[in-house]
Amino acid sequence: MSDIKLDDLVSLAKRRGFIFPGSSVYGGLSGMWDYGPLGVKLKDNLVQMWKDFFVSSRDDMFMVDAAIIMNKKVWQASGHVDTFNDPLVECKKCHNRFRADKVDLSYCAVCGEKNSFTDSRNFNLMFSTSIGPVGDGVGEVTVDRKLLEKKLRETEDELINLKSDNESQVYLRPETAQGIFTNFKNVIDSFYPDIPFGIAQHGKAFRNEISPRDFIFRSREFEQLEIEYFVKPENWQEKFDMWVGLIRQWFEIIGLKKDMITEKEIDEKERAHYSKKTIDFEFDFPIGKEELMGLAYRTDFDLKNIENHSKKSMEYKPKDGSSSYIPHVIEPSFGVERFILAVLSSSYKTDTINGETRVFLDLPFKLAPLKAIVGPLVKNKKEIMDLSLKVFKELKSIVPDIMWDENSNIGKRYRRADEVGTPFCITIDFQSLDDDSVTIRHRNTTEQSRMNYKEAAEYIKKQYLNVN
Repeated sequence: MSDIKLDDLVSLAKRRGFIFPGSSVYGGLSGMWDYGPLGVKLKDNLVQMWKDFFVSSRDDMFMVDAAIIMNKKVWQASGHVDTFNDPLVECKKCHNRFRADKVDLSYCAVCGEKNSFTDSRNFNLMFSTSIGPVGDGVGEVTVDRKLLEKKLRETEDELINLKSDNESQVYLRPETAQGIFTNFKNVIDSFYPDIPFGIAQHGKAFRNEISPRDFIFRSREFEQLEIEYFVKPENWQEKFDMWVGLIRQWFEIIGLKKDMITEKEIDEKERAHYSKKTIDFEFDFPIGKEELMGLAYRTDFDLKNIENHSKKSMEYKPKDGSSSYIPHVIEPSFGVERFILAVLSSSYKTDTINGETRVFLDLPFKLAPLKAIVGPLVKNKKEIMDLSLKVFKELKSIVPDIMWDENSNIGKRYRRADEVGTPFCITIDFQSLDDDSVTIRHRNTTEQSRMNYKEAAEYIKKQYLNVN
């Protein structure tokens, strides 16, 4: 387990404008989180680095952006409607509900009642809604909520989620993978790529988690970065090993410590039914060793499944005229929120400067939401303020992610910058008026150097362009 406490990360994230509880002004909403100004930048940087490494730098990758709401036949064919469930139990005394495999069933942690839980039953994790202005009466029926809840509790052998055959019923997607598989033939017909090739997608997914917990580790709304890499059946092991190597490189690029990562091959009995080989990459989070991402060999399960249900061919016709076949698939699946939590955990550092404890995020330059803070040593001298603003505008025109800060004394500015992982603090002082030089303070070492502000601009530009 990481030495960092989860409460420390939650506090920093809220205090410094990374992540806030969703709808907090109204008391919040469980499993929902809002990203603040620096959180948006951190997330955007992470996603862009992922795209640069896994998609843009390669000539065998294509990106799609499928709709969040798809035809419900997609989820019926994939098995999500019938099997995408978690085990649920309910306390008979306080009626709170919990995920059965994540709670001590000997007593209720809310009310303290012993041996008070119902038998475990299936709970489907998909959010359902209706589409169109009139939903076959959906939304028009008035029910007695208390009576409905009572009936649901009494009917313990049924799914908690009410299912409907209404034509208007649809689901918020619980994953982005199916949007890739349903676009497989569209990409083939449009670009006719050579195999192997991959289709990537970044987007929102939604799961009605029974017990969202541990900050952003398990939430009801989240983002995924998924790739389906289509290969010849006989070459799957070679390409699987290639992806293991790429994932290891990716961890290094975003600054995750090697000693915090464990590769765990999943036993056949524990693998998903569609997988012939799965490796979970686990990370030492503050909550313990948990899954960070997965790499799965899904064989031809998904495309064959689509072919069987849609009655449309999913075969690939090789350009050399050889026999057609349904490609097999290797899937590296990344969760944005879990990677953000891992990055914060890995980069969170403390040290002692002049007898005071300092907290800083040791973020890679490209991942840092802000690349530099610029401000005057004092703000009551017009000449220094004017020069400071000039320097700030020139630097920002070169590297956009630079922030102006004239608040508080210089020491407090440094501490704020350190806490959000800003690599450099640039200060304009009295000497700057004489020779146009500025002070550059380095985040990790706190060492300072002086250079002409035009040289400083080029220095930061070089870091921005060349440093991973």
